[in-house]
Amino acid sequence: MSYLLFVDDNEDMRLVVRDILESAGHEVALAADGVTALASIQQREPDLLVLDLVMPGMSGFEVCRAVKRNPFTARIPVLMLTAQGDVDHKVAGFEAGADDYLAKPFDPRELRARVVALLRIVRREGDRNPTSGLPGGTAIEEEITRRAQQNEAFAVCYIDLDNFKPFADTFGFTAADTVIREMGAAVRAAVLAVGTPRDFVGHIGGDDFIVVTVAERAEAIGRETASRFVEVAAHAVGEDAVRRGHFMGIDRDGRAREFPIARLSVAILLVQPDRFTSIGQIGSLAADVKRRAKQRGPGTILVHTV
Repeated sequence: MSYLLFVDDNEDMRLVVRDILESAGHEVALAADGVTALASIQQREPDLLVLDLVMPGMSGFEVCRAVKRNPFTARIPVLMLTAQGDVDHKVAGFEAGADDYLAKPFDPRELRARVVALLRIVRREGDRNPTSGLPGGTAIEEEITRRAQQNEAFAVCYIDLDNFKPFADTFGFTAADTVIREMGAAVRAAVLAVGTPRDFVGHIGGDDFIVVTVAERAEAIGRETASRFVEVAAHAVGEDAVRRGHFMGIDRDGRAREFPIARLSVAILLVQPDRFTSIGQIGSLAADVKRRAKQRGPGTILVHTV
């Protein structure tokens, strides 16, 4: 079942559309204005956002732009459903980031069909990690390339959990899965706390996360994420284990030894756009800086200028 959010200041229209979409098997939430809609999205991200264009306070254009401007919600598909069906309004809707446009009055069958089509595209092309819910490889590559093309310096923070394999082997799959899932939320929270609204958070895979931000915020994001990781680990294995500061595990050579717990390494690349050549270049440099950070010991934040 897909979760949809429909935003319209007309109560009768809200109820009609809800009935149409619920009859097609979707879960539907309603909002009467843009401010309420954005607050609702913060609480629970919909699979699809259906927007009226003309509303008091914030127009559908403004709501759409706000959703698409936020890297955490930009991938939500937006269907504009409005009485303003002329070409100029359609073009303006697409420029605001809308994925589709349906004019009122509409045939309920067409509305249901367009919703199904948008959801199908999202599922087919979706690139979110199933555990963390964060964008994956394709979205990460697109974001880094986009930043480079803007001809502005930026930073790539490569976040890696220290000793994650022995941690998973020692504490089990459930604890490891909890750490990965909550780590995604912790990185997002760190960016919201000390980053900028334009920052991008992605999940490369496994215990590797990435943040694309401005150079001035990169180290602060790394430190804030490391601080929040302590809480994540405590929730997964208990405060006593984290308070001890280490755990007994098996290293790569099959020997039992102590490992520090609740630590992460951060490799930060400060990228000058005129030095950027390819995603492969960034990936190779990030891997090398991460390796050097880990050689310095758990909890290291290492900065390298490209």
